[in-house]
Amino acid sequence: MSESEDRQLSGGTRWRRFAAMMVPATVVAGGIVLGMANGAIAASFNVSGQTFKVGASELVGHDFKQYGGMVKEKDNTVHPVAVSEIGTAELHNLCQSVKSRVLGMDIVLTINAGGGGKPATAKGLLIDMESLEGNAEFTNIQIGRDATDLNEHALPKSFGQDADKVVIKDLEQVAWSTSAGTFTLNGLKLGLKVGADAKECF
Repeated sequence: MSESEDRQLSGGTRWRRFAAMMVPATVVAGGIVLGMANGAIAASFNVSGQTFKVGASELVGHDFKQYGGMVKEKDNTVHPVAVSEIGTAELHNLCQSVKSRVLGMDIVLTINAGGGGKPATAKGLLIDMESLEGNAEFTNIQIGRDATDLNEHALPKSFGQDADKVVIKDLEQVAWSTSAGTFTLNGLKLGLKVGADAKECF
């Protein structure tokens, strides 16, 4: 096996199993709560208290980093998350949905973009996620790095990993927040679905 092949993970990797094996959630969550209490980790904004779903037929990202983190609601409720940083990303057939219940009715807000061979693009993408599934391929991945070498605000000696490139097909992600320096949504379509038609992305 060549060196480049040896440093590449490919073909049918189940992301949830990979993340569960690599990141002991209880240890990471406990350590990060302590880090936030000591001011070591700063939350950029209060999250809404409601997760949302993001699906894509394919995500192609460069300069990928991942480590444990925490998000906080306005009432100071905290949630452990897997933080993913991606320098540049393309998302094909992007779907984002959030479901609410209002006056006894289910209402789903959906955003679709990136179809027809014109993917949505992002720079400086930052995702605080609860779970992610898909078939992933990493190029030049390093697993088990000190998270502070990836982000200075991470907890010292906590788990981190990075890769030059990540490709995730059939992506299904549940997230608390997403931010980006720029986010271009080609072919943007926004819609509301009510009652029996209130279907999420997945």
